[in-house]
Amino acid sequence: MVMEIVVSVVLLLVGIAVLVFIHVCIVGRAFRSRNGINGVIFNPRNVNKSMSKEDIKKLPCFDYSVEIKGSSSPVDCAVCLENFKAGEKCRLLPKCNHNFHAQCIDSWLQKTAACPICRASAKSPLKTEQENNNSSEVGLEMT
Repeated sequence: MVMEIVVSVVLLLVGIAVLVFIHVCIVGRAFRSRNGINGVIFNPRNVNKSMSKEDIKKLPCFDYSVEIKGSSSPVDCAVCLENFKAGEKCRLLPKCNHNFHAQCIDSWLQKTAACPICRASAKSPLKTEQENNNSSEVGLEMT
């Protein structure tokens, strides 16, 4: 009888230790993913609370066009959760290459200067004159 109680207590303690270990792993993973995704480090001290309308307008903008590749799943804007439709104005965040409806991401960036998906800073560093010349030679045309 005493042996059964001792075994039960030991199993209970082992179970609690396993649960604590799992909890620590999950919390650690959530913390790591919040501070760096795909090699992009998000540091809240380096990101101002918002962006000016002038800075937002400098971000690349394009008209969405439907490209049928092997996938039939629709592409959604992560801000409004609506599908992109052909001809809609979309904006690209240059550091992380995430796309959004221009109107949705513009209002988001006026509140928070970070990508809503990966939290990378949406503020792009100023390009040098040489980079501007290189991008125009490649033929990148964004409106």
